Amino acid sequence: MQPASGASPSSSRAAAFDAELFTDGACSGNPGPGGWGFILRVDGEEREGSGGEQRTTNNRMELLGAIEGLRLLDRPCRVRLVSDSQYLVKGLNEWIDGWKKRGWRRKEGPVLNVELWQELDRLRAVHRISAEWVRGHVGHPENERCDRLAVAVIDQFR
Repeated sequence: MQPASGASPSSSRAAAFDAELFTDGACSGNPGPGGWGFILRVDGEEREGSGGEQRTTNNRMELLGAIEGLRLLDRPCRVRLVSDSQYLVKGLNEWIDGWKKRGWRRKEGPVLNVELWQELDRLRAVHRISAEWVRGHVGHPENERCDRLAVAVIDQFR
């Protein structure tokens, strides 16, 4: 994969992946109006998307940004997924297999947003996803852009 022009220096790692997916979710109030945004880079092409819900939570928006970006892939890919959501990244890297083995339950009770985690699990069966956490709101170009996409959707609900 050739990174799109203007790609950040972190894109040098992209050679090991078929696709890069940057995602973010935002919520005004929790619950409240929320939005998600993503940037997807595949084969030198870049696409972005956004959406949201009138009454939702930040965690749901974080998950939906990843889901919607992954759904655009039309073939199995090795995906570098970059997010400022520890909920999403730890969920994919550490928690999801245990939840699944326990019938989608945590030690504290049922997995929240289970339908979204199950969709991510389905997508994980198609794609090899390597999830990476980045600190939010510290100038990471793609993360900042995804945040602007998500917040723009929230502004439409006001």
